[in-house]
Amino acid sequence: MTPPYWDEACKHLARRDRVLKKLIPQFGAARLQSRGDAFTTLARSIVGQQISVKAAQSVWLRLNAVTFGDAPDAPPPVGERPPLLPAQLLDLPVEGLRGAGLSTRKVEYLRDLAAHFAAGSVHVEAWAGMDDEAIIEELVAIRGIGRWTAEMFLIFHLLRPNVLPLDDVGLIKGISRNYFSGEPVSRAEAREVGEAWAPYRSVATWYLWRSLDPLPSDY
Repeated sequence: MTPPYWDEACKHLARRDRVLKKLIPQFGAARLQSRGDAFTTLARSIVGQQISVKAAQSVWLRLNAVTFGDAPDAPPPVGERPPLLPAQLLDLPVEGLRGAGLSTRKVEYLRDLAAHFAAGSVHVEAWAGMDDEAIIEELVAIRGIGRWTAEMFLIFHLLRPNVLPLDDVGLIKGISRNYFSGEPVSRAEAREVGEAWAPYRSVATWYLWRSLDPLPSDY
């Protein structure tokens, strides 16, 4: 799903910011895409912490294999599996989760995430009517989810248009390269640059990520 505001955001940013006016056309019809359900998106973010993208994908596939009872030597399934459910993860023994390649800490984080969803203490259905900070506050109450993860969730899953993730190394690097000729940039300087992007700071952030790596940025 592509954000409905994307084209209007690009026009707005091109009018307000000379760097983005040059940058946006370089990526043609590329757009941010949302995919996956909320629980899966957050679970994958925990699985992927502090390991490579390739390693995270391998662990995620093994976790799904354990969840759905695949034999150890079974070939990968054809097509997409149904989404992983909180109750399914809670039913798995700790040993099974560890056997998928998860650290003890990540097992604790995943079980806490599943428990929050199963108990209804994360208000998925209410998020559409909540502001960004209220959602962040709800998410960071879950072990293993910090502000950066919550902000990525707002951008990539909820498609919120005006998130400025100042803790994101890629954003700071993109601002440094495109606005400060590669010189170091403070949070205050990054925030000042980002003020001109409102109310579409998520879109500007996405294009600065793309300026560093032409491959699509996926959460």
